[in-house]
Amino acid sequence: MQLENLIKNAYQESADGIRKGDLIEEIVGIREYILNSKKIIVPNWNKAKLDVINLVLKEFGLRKAKHLEFHTSSCDLSRMPAINKAIMALDIASCDLVIARGRLGVPGSGSMLVIIDNKGRLLSAAISPPHIIHGKTIKDAVYYEMTLALERLGFTRK
Repeated sequence: MQLENLIKNAYQESADGIRKGDLIEEIVGIREYILNSKKIIVPNWNKAKLDVINLVLKEFGLRKAKHLEFHTSSCDLSRMPAINKAIMALDIASCDLVIARGRLGVPGSGSMLVIIDNKGRLLSAAISPPHIIHGKTIKDAVYYEMTLALERLGFTRK
């Protein structure tokens, strides 16, 4: 079943008060959407995060992402920088999937990596505590978040 139909059915279940939680069919639908995504972009000013994201995508047998280079610092002025970065990418580029990483919320809140579809719907995400707490390099933190965002949908390394 297409992702749109799965979403519609879930919305109707919620409206009818009979929704009991996520179904395996919904998770499979999200995985199929990601697997079938032909154009994946990573919005960022530099390629450091792109290289790590592509490493993880390759380990999971997924298509390589392309760099969408633009200034994303304005997203840091918003309440949800990582999500706003992803949505901004949709506003300026045509794609099937956006993988964006940025600050979770207010300064000091940590980081979040989000995976959204071409309509701006959140498919998966992962968060990390502030760098000062976890002490990981940016590459290690992005690697962890990207891996977690895929594993929580049932993806496994190939």
